[in-house]
Amino acid sequence: MRPRSEVALAVSLLGVLVLLAAWLGRRPAPDTDERPSTFSVAPGGSRGLLDAVKRLGIPVRRFRERAGALSGIAGEAGVVLVILAPSAEFSAPERSAVLAFAEDADLLLAGRNAQSLMRCFGYRVNRRILDSAAVAPPGLGPGPRAPWVRATLSGTGQRVVVDSSRASDVDRVSCVVPPLAGVDTLLLSTRGRPVALRLRRADRPREVVLVADEELFRNRALRRTEAGPFVLGLFAGRYQRVVFEEYHHGHGAAGSLSALTIDWSRRSPWGRLVWQAAVVGLLALVFGAVRFGPPRPGIPRARRSPLEHLRALAAALASARGHDVAIGAMVRGLRRRLVPPGLRTRGDWRAWLTRLGGTTLSPRAREALGLLDSLTRPGQPSSSVLRAANAVEDVWEDLKP
Repeated sequence: MRPRSEVALAVSLLGVLVLLAAWLGRRPAPDTDERPSTFSVAPGGSRGLLDAVKRLGIPVRRFRERAGALSGIAGEAGVVLVILAPSAEFSAPERSAVLAFAEDADLLLAGRNAQSLMRCFGYRVNRRILDSAAVAPPGLGPGPRAPWVRATLSGTGQRVVVDSSRASDVDRVSCVVPPLAGVDTLLLSTRGRPVALRLRRADRPREVVLVADEELFRNRALRRTEAGPFVLGLFAGRYQRVVFEEYHHGHGAAGSLSALTIDWSRRSPWGRLVWQAAVVGLLALVFGAVRFGPPRPGIPRARRSPLEHLRALAAALASARGHDVAIGAMVRGLRRRLVPPGLRTRGDWRAWLTRLGGTTLSPRAREALGLLDSLTRPGQPSSSVLRAANAVEDVWEDLKP
């Protein structure tokens, strides 16, 4: 295949991929990220909650470090740490760091993935897999825009919770359920089971809010249901600062630009277009570098013979009307080739040509020598140069060593 055909094929294929990507990207692909992170604007994210808390005039912070770094903000007054259904489980040491932070600050725990922390306050999450229920504050029935949940809360009845998941390397970790001065029910399901509770500790002036289902904090629930007033009521007028835990949603501070770029290229139609163009270019490079069949033989370029150079020189001199000069130069060249280096002289070449006739020559060489002698006379035509060149060659062929 010729190079032009290969380039045309590659350009055509690239154009088809561009049109296909443009057609696929006419409508943005829906974001299916279900992590309740304040970084996510998807329906399953919680960016709406962050913006709403900001509009209330409450400073917010996204905490993107390990739980051990919570001690740096533990002394601040009026702080609440919000943990919404962490995508990764809290390890035993991290859980101990959160509980130590809760000694000096309030907590808000939501979702089944936060159950390991809820058990340290005497409650667990009961999932309703095949059914959902509307929720409402105590004493009020659910309205037409009431939020629906798939989980409720129930007490564990345990005073000490032991975690042996890290017994092999850390040892067993336990937590003691703190004494409670009171429990306020914030939301109930239609069957009267608690969905959201506020626990008031008796040993410290701190509170812990437990919510069974993180769905109440997602963007779609805040927009379509009455979950917004309830969720904002948990913060308005109570706290001076809200801290959202984001490390366990995969938003740690140790990310890299290259990792984010690759992740974007996998989710965006334009990013996929770049990958497709790179693959097409690589394939074109591979197929262009492979040669099918035997290599083409090179064009033979034989060197010119001395006679060809001599004829070319004769033609040049003839065109410049230097016929006599050309013939004399050819005879002197013949003399240089026939006379040994030690016997060379710079005398008259015409006399040397006359003496050459006395040597033993073939009939062809004698004829050529006679022609050459006649051509050395002045006033010869332009064709005499070519005849003299042929005569010189015949003499050389007969007398060369």
